[in-house]
Amino acid sequence: MDLNSAQRISQAEAARTGLGTGPNRRLRLTLLIGMPMVFLVFGILILVPKSLRDEVLHAYEAGIIGCLLHYAWVFAKYPQHAGRPPYLTRDLAMGGGFYLPSLMLGFWPGMIAAPAWALFVGITYAVEVTRGRNDHR
Repeated sequence: MDLNSAQRISQAEAARTGLGTGPNRRLRLTLLIGMPMVFLVFGILILVPKSLRDEVLHAYEAGIIGCLLHYAWVFAKYPQHAGRPPYLTRDLAMGGGFYLPSLMLGFWPGMIAAPAWALFVGITYAVEVTRGRNDHR
């Protein structure tokens, strides 16, 4: 086994388990930080005066939009499945997880964008796989 193959195998294993490396790590950290933060926001909403509650909610909602834009940015850097690091397609589709915090806060743009994002990633993957099968015939 040459050095390049060994590095590719170790990168694939790192991407599959734990936080991974490179874009996989960035997407997983975005998800791990952004989603559970909704509980922190609920705690802050209890503690702040009523006059500041809307600002707290708007800040978190802007964070959700920022997270989804980060997913779109990574997708733009790796638009084709064949050119992506291992497991990046799966990590891109996990952006749909921002549906739950959006639902909990009643943030309708997030409730629409998050599942639409996951659907978009899945459809682009299916089209690319289907196109690849038709090209080989």
